[in-house]
Amino acid sequence: MADPTRIRVRAESPYDVVVGTGLAAELPAMLGEDVRRVAVVHPRMLTGRARALSAQLRQAGYTASLVEVPDAEAAKSAEVAAHCWQILGRLGFTRSDAVVGIGGGATTDLAGFVAATFLRGIRVVHVPTTLLGMVDAAVGGKTGINTAEGKNLVGAFHEPSGVVCDLETLQTLEPAEMASGLAEVVKCGFIADEQILGICEADSAAVLDPASSAVRELIERAVRVKAETVSRDFREFTSTGREVGREALNYGHTLGHAIERAERYTLRHGEAVSIGMVYVAELARLAGRLDQATTERHRRVLQSLGLPTGYAGAPWRELHEAMRVDKKSRGDRLRFVIIESVGRPAILQAPPDALLEGAFARLAG
Repeated sequence: MADPTRIRVRAESPYDVVVGTGLAAELPAMLGEDVRRVAVVHPRMLTGRARALSAQLRQAGYTASLVEVPDAEAAKSAEVAAHCWQILGRLGFTRSDAVVGIGGGATTDLAGFVAATFLRGIRVVHVPTTLLGMVDAAVGGKTGINTAEGKNLVGAFHEPSGVVCDLETLQTLEPAEMASGLAEVVKCGFIADEQILGICEADSAAVLDPASSAVRELIERAVRVKAETVSRDFREFTSTGREVGREALNYGHTLGHAIERAERYTLRHGEAVSIGMVYVAELARLAGRLDQATTERHRRVLQSLGLPTGYAGAPWRELHEAMRVDKKSRGDRLRFVIIESVGRPAILQAPPDALLEGAFARLAG
């Protein structure tokens, strides 16, 4: 069994992301000696795993309480957040207590938001159980819930005290969930680390196998990309001129989030982001800022992992309107993260409607 890998996120409050197997002993050190009460926020489908985690915390001397929330995106609502605040209040939580979020990206987004807002901020540790959660949602300190108007429009920056990525939890993932998580990994390849793309292209079967060494390497590489990006620009302030800060991590997300909303979150996040990456590649090509070969590489890599690269669901007008309330928009102007070559992200400001619609036509076709 390989030793765990520790990846340091050097943001405002530095913390470690630990990747490996058999990592139960990592949690107490991340919580710290001053914490006594812990609320374990978990989705219904992981009740058994959450109970086991609570038992481990009790053996370590903590008072642990389970807080059950709905599965997947249904957890990310103001009503569910209020339910969690109510439980913490009834338990008498103080600023010396902590939240542990165990589950996929939706659960850790919610747990982080609850921790960020209760008493104006208490400690949180994330235990992601999906590939998507490990490489994206649980790392970086962004927390959020959805509203009827869009995804993640309400949230806060709140860094965890640590992130535990136990690779054993991936063994039970459905193949479609593995593929969904790989979309965020591929994103890291296009914006920063071309070796990620090479690993996916060399052996897509190994990349889809949770037990393979390739998956561990991809997780570590993707986490490093995010850690380095977040460390430079925690609050997403520094995209100026040709320099792109944390905003680069939104590659493929502008249309992706609009599609998720249009499909009422029945499409997996990674599937929507996969379509979104193909879209912005086509958009950059039409704008004369990306070559044809790299545009086609998007489709080839994503298709090899079983991810969608086309979309003909909601009408363009609906998606266009949804993108206008995207977090990256400025006033009524749309703003897209694109790449000009692999590892070279850039910003495309206010592209003309004809270009936007032309890129979408390539998806529908």
